[in-house]
Amino acid sequence: MRLAHLITSESVSEGHPDKICDQVSDAVLDAYLRVDPHAHVACDTFVTSKYMLLGGEIQSKQKISTQELEEIARSVVCDIGYNNDDYGYNCDTFEFESRLHQQSQEIANAVVNDHLNLGAGDQGMMFGYACNETSEYMPFSILLAHKLLRELANIRKNTKLMPYLRPDAKCQITVSYDSKERLDRIETIVLSTQHEPFKNSKIALKTIRRDVKRILIPRLLDKLSDKDRSYFHDDIQYFINPSGSFIAGGPFCDTGLTGRKIIVDTYGGHAPHGGGAFSGKDATKVDRSAAYMARYIAKNIVAAGLTDRCTFQISYAIGYTQPISIYIDDHNTAKINPHKIERAVRELFDMSPSGIIQKLDLYKPIYQKTSAYGHFGRTDFDFNWEKLGDVEELLKIVDYNKSRTY
Repeated sequence: MRLAHLITSESVSEGHPDKICDQVSDAVLDAYLRVDPHAHVACDTFVTSKYMLLGGEIQSKQKISTQELEEIARSVVCDIGYNNDDYGYNCDTFEFESRLHQQSQEIANAVVNDHLNLGAGDQGMMFGYACNETSEYMPFSILLAHKLLRELANIRKNTKLMPYLRPDAKCQITVSYDSKERLDRIETIVLSTQHEPFKNSKIALKTIRRDVKRILIPRLLDKLSDKDRSYFHDDIQYFINPSGSFIAGGPFCDTGLTGRKIIVDTYGGHAPHGGGAFSGKDATKVDRSAAYMARYIAKNIVAAGLTDRCTFQISYAIGYTQPISIYIDDHNTAKINPHKIERAVRELFDMSPSGIIQKLDLYKPIYQKTSAYGHFGRTDFDFNWEKLGDVEELLKIVDYNKSRTY
């Protein structure tokens, strides 16, 4: 039995420099998939003050011009809210450069036999995770961090309640668990949000801290379930803009790069992460597609009641169509023999790259939607890896109702 403990998860806003890059890279990916669903894309974005660079490799039947890529990138940055020179980064004025080039023929040859028999786009191991502490089958701390920052962005974009807000922000949520691994309560909320200049910095800090507690938190609570609201209490410690003023933000004072927020993208530190990031990569890259499949499998296992928590690992060798290993960690919560769960998974799921892409319908241009506020546990978009389409089949294969409790 574990001791009672704390765990912290972090999220960052869509205006964070690294998240700007994730969104641009996935917007480029979506653009290629619209003109060629079988395009191979590996696009990285780099931003710094008044500058953006795209780099990576593409294989597509249809070319997208540098001018079109620039228009895509500027549109993403404008939608985020960087549309003013006073912010230090303006969607209309930053310098743009593209160094995208043709995909290596060696990689292309290793990956593609035909679209029904794809080899893995790279070697690597990927993880999926699910738990039953929320209705989304996600850890509460990372889910709440995402929801808090999404609501902050909603206030900034769609209301005049906190008119001084600027796009860059990040938060941390610390929660406690009891000795039986049950979620107990929220311990701390850390939030740093960019803002416009105030004439008096002390008044600015007092105003922001007041508005977070009186405006942001109540609006957040209104969108939570009764169960999730129950973890809030009067003794939560708030650290709001703990460094003081936060006027300069975004790419003006911090470089950004695609793929640097991988724990934000996944499970907030509650589960391992594989070796690769997601954004800017098409579904032949198992860094992304197999991580989505691992989440789908883990979520269906937990939703079927076979475990309370599940970490699913899968690994590949470049060019090979089948995984070289799978591993299921039930965290000592399995309700039946864990070997029966593994056998059922092997029997039920096609974990080849082609099988994953077909199962989850990953040739569609859906990826920019994933690139801020997490890839998993989303209810605002209809992502196939979040569906519970195989719960009944799992139960049927393991014959759960007739099995002895493990």
